[in-house]
Amino acid sequence: MSGAKSQAAQAGIGLGSAIAVAISWSLHKSIVWAIIHGFLSWFYVIYYALTRPGGISG
Repeated sequence: MSGAKSQAAQAGIGLGSAIAVAISWSLHKSIVWAIIHGFLSWFYVIYYALTRPGGISG
């Protein structure tokens, strides 16, 4: 497992970025927005959770 983790870290892919790209792609279907939101990472994930019905507040 540690080998896979270190390979992902070397590639620069983090969990926050992966979640942000997945959310962005499902909403916008745009590679440009997916890249932008991937750079924003956890900030975009938290923003999404706070602004959507059924997010963090339920």
